[in-house]
Amino acid sequence: MSPELISKLRSRVVRSAEALLDEKGFVNFLDVLCGMQLLSPNALKAWQLGRIDYLEADIQVGNEKLQRVLVLLNDWAKAKGQEPGEAHYVRNSRAGTVELRVTVTGDPVQEKIWRTQYVSPKLTKTKREKLAAPVAPKLTVFQVVRDSKCSECGTEIEQDDLLTMEGTQALCMACAGLSDLEFLEAGDTALTRRATKYSPRTAVVVRFSRARKRYERQGILVEPQAIARAESECADDAEIRAVQREKAAVSRVAEDKVLTAEMTEAIRQLFPRVPANDAREIAAHTAVRGSGRVGRTAAGRKLDENALKMAVIAAVRHRYNGLRRTAGARRGEI
Repeated sequence: MSPELISKLRSRVVRSAEALLDEKGFVNFLDVLCGMQLLSPNALKAWQLGRIDYLEADIQVGNEKLQRVLVLLNDWAKAKGQEPGEAHYVRNSRAGTVELRVTVTGDPVQEKIWRTQYVSPKLTKTKREKLAAPVAPKLTVFQVVRDSKCSECGTEIEQDDLLTMEGTQALCMACAGLSDLEFLEAGDTALTRRATKYSPRTAVVVRFSRARKRYERQGILVEPQAIARAESECADDAEIRAVQREKAAVSRVAEDKVLTAEMTEAIRQLFPRVPANDAREIAAHTAVRGSGRVGRTAAGRKLDENALKMAVIAAVRHRYNGLRRTAGARRGEI
C-alpha cells in the first residue's frame, strides 16, 4: 500500500478505536472493523445468534488490508498504553454455552488474532475481570410478525407468538425449554431490573419493526417467582422512586437544553453560512432523546464533526425533498 493510503487507513482505524474506547472502555478487532464499515453489524449479530457458522466470509476487505488494519490497531493501542487481551465470543444454546468460530478452519492461532482486544487501564479491576470471562449475550426470543412453525415438533407458531432460534432452526417455547417463563412487558425499569436479578433464567423478547427496519425490545421472559418478588419490592419503595423520577426528568430537560445549545454552536462553526434559527432547528431535531437520530449517538453527543455533518445533510435532504414534493403537487405531478 502507498504511504497515502496507509495514512488514510490509519485515520479510519484510530477514529473507530477512539470512539469504541470512549463508549465502552475497551476495543476489540471485530468492533473496529464494524466501525470502519468493513464488517456489517447485521452479519456480526447473525453470527452471535448462531445463524452463520463462521464470520470470516463476511469480512468486506482483502487479506493485505486486513493485516494492515491489525498492525495499525496494535500501534494505536501501544501508543495509548492499552493492555492487550483476548475477547471471548460465545452464545447460549440448549446444550449450554457454545464458543463461536471466526474462521472457516477454526485454527487456534488465527482465532486468537481475530479475538484481539485492548482494555483501558482506567477500568476498575472488577470490569477488567468481567471482560476476561466469557459471558454469552442474553438469549433472544422473537415475537413473530408472520406465522411460522417449530422445526422440531412442527407446532404452528402464529403471528404475535414467541419463538427462538437455534442456529437457523426456529423453536417453539416448549422445545426451547422456555415454556415455564413468564413475559414481563417493557416499560417499568425498576421492575425489569429486579425481576432479572432474581431470575436465574432470562430471555430478551424483541419484535421486528417494519417502519424502522430493526428489532425493538418488547420485554423479557423471567421466572414467575422473580416477578412476584420484584413487584413486592417495587410496591415498598414506589414513593421514593417517584420523587427520584421527577428529579431525573428535570435534570434530563436541562441536559438536553445544554446539548442543543452546544450542537447549535458547533453546527454554525462547521457551516458559518447557516442561519442561526436553522442551526438551532437542526440541533433540536437531531438531539431529541430516544429518537435514534445521529445527534443522540455517542459521537453526536460528543459533537463529533462527522456526526454533525450527517445531521445537517439529513436536514437539508429532508427540506429539499419536502419542497420538491410541494412544487410537484402544485404542478399536478403528484
